[in-house]
Amino acid sequence: QVQLVESGAGLVQAGGSLRLSCAASGRTFSNYAMGWFRQAPGKEREFVCAINWGGATYYAASVRGRFTISRDNAKNTVYLQMNGLKPEDTAVYYCAARPNVVTTVSRDYDYWGQGAQVTVSS
Repeated sequence: QVQLVESGAGLVQAGGSLRLSCAASGRTFSNYAMGWFRQAPGKEREFVCAINWGGATYYAASVRGRFTISRDNAKNTVYLQMNGLKPEDTAVYYCAARPNVVTTVSRDYDYWGQGAQVTVSS
């Protein structure tokens, strides 16, 4: 079992930055691929980015070049640095974990955090 807790939610103006953190507890964090997904009101949950156990990263086209995912295995934490935020980035952001291999499909992930609201004003 893995427990995930997000922090760093907030309101920011367009063009601003925000960093989300996701602290994991339970099983060996370094064995897990970690992903960030988001869900805006009335929309499907969508893939944002992910990082595998070795540090390889994957991004959705909509955030590539603006968002950066990283992990600190010593602290059992994954981060999402969001720069150049746009109003369309407004959503609840979820971190998720699955053993070993990254995928971009939300149903492939076994463990989920409670979500962190990110609101970008224009």
